[in-house]
Amino acid sequence: QVQLVESGGGLVQPGGSLRLFCAGSGRSFGFNVMAWYRQAPGKQRELVATSTTGSTTKYADSVKDRFTISRDNANNIVYPQMNNLKPGDTAVYYCYAISRLQTYWGQGTQVTVSS
Repeated sequence: QVQLVESGGGLVQPGGSLRLFCAGSGRSFGFNVMAWYRQAPGKQRELVATSTTGSTTKYADSVKDRFTISRDNANNIVYPQMNNLKPGDTAVYYCYAISRLQTYWGQGTQVTVSS
């Protein structure tokens, strides 16, 4: 059974940093793409950042130069480093992965940026 388990969310002040973690399991041949989405209250889920096994990364314009996504392919872990967080970054963050054309979601972790 495939699982994506997230951790690292929490409450942080504006300008602060957080690192999220997502560990994927259950696919012996790994995940082609691992990514993070987020959904704020009353808004649609949006892509934050993606990472492929070839180390190609892509970011939403709203997080460029603040977020950096890294990946441990051997252990199927993807972890975005989020710096200079803003109240607008408050959302539930979801891990997402693709393995051989099948897609998977994590359960989500709350990130709240507030003073």
